[in-house]
Amino acid sequence: MSRFLTALPVFNEVNHVGEVLDHVLRYTSEVLVVDDGSTDGTSEMLRAKDGIRLVRHTENQGYGAALATAFQETLRGGWDGLVTIDCDGQHQPGLIPDFIHAAAHADIVSGSRYLEVFPGDSSPPAQRRQINATITAEINQRFGFSLTDAFCGFKAYSAKALQCFRVHEMGYAMPLEIWVQAAEAGLVIRELPVPLIYLDESRSFGGALDDAERRLAYYRQVLDRAESAVVAVARDGLCSEFLRDFSA
Repeated sequence: MSRFLTALPVFNEVNHVGEVLDHVLRYTSEVLVVDDGSTDGTSEMLRAKDGIRLVRHTENQGYGAALATAFQETLRGGWDGLVTIDCDGQHQPGLIPDFIHAAAHADIVSGSRYLEVFPGDSSPPAQRRQINATITAEINQRFGFSLTDAFCGFKAYSAKALQCFRVHEMGYAMPLEIWVQAAEAGLVIRELPVPLIYLDESRSFGGALDDAERRLAYYRQVLDRAESAVVAVARDGLCSEFLRDFSA
């Protein structure tokens, strides 16, 4: 039976983390929380929580950095794969076993909020939905994928997939870098439908990136940069050693 770790990247989620973790622990006993430098009491709550593995960044480094730490911890621990799930209440932990099961036939299983309509689905913020649709279409065109949701954080990765990634993008654009590297490595991708739940429509993407046009332009820069990088390292083989240590 495959051994999968489930990781939650967390930053200042004191109002959500306890309830979300209780729910996650109903479906898996192998849980890693990456506390990305929380300052709101989340860290203290996590240290008192039983039944979890905890890695803490001493300073906030970003969503991508937290996931990079989860990737590394999975490979170091000899796990067969990793499930990632956000801690803001938008994902349903009851689907974790479905992601693990689907990962038996794919290198990356990616949640899609737009593959199927569920009762009670939210209406996504218009700008965020438009940017998602635009970038998803561009990724499909560039790399021959047929994705419907390029940004969903609910995913399962095989250990083979994790060995193919070099994470340099520390923020919310990190998934774009992963898609480029997955395409270069020829990884098998499958999408799994998940409910569309938006609880926080006011999320900050960081300074200037809160402006939709600037965020879209930045996402395109990330794709261009990642594509140039995989071309540069292709001669050495992409799926080699995970190069960078982001853990504190």
